[in-house]
Amino acid sequence: MSDTSAESDPGHVPAATLVSMGTSVLSLRIDGELLDRLRRHAAKRGMSVQDYVVRTLVRDDFDERFQTAVEKTERFYGVP
Repeated sequence: MSDTSAESDPGHVPAATLVSMGTSVLSLRIDGELLDRLRRHAAKRGMSVQDYVVRTLVRDDFDERFQTAVEKTERFYGVP
């Protein structure tokens, strides 16, 4: 393992990475302004645009599934 300046810095926090079990390709045609916004948001987090978009989609999917689970639990217990 090489010793780069970032790795030797005790305060260094590595950029988020996504681990995938398999990959597929999804091609999107998006507006230039939207791509610029995605680039800025990704850069603020030290991520690639691809990782940022995937993380956002995974988070949104989790939020939706979590909300559905909460609603089912509330119906089960009769919460108004």
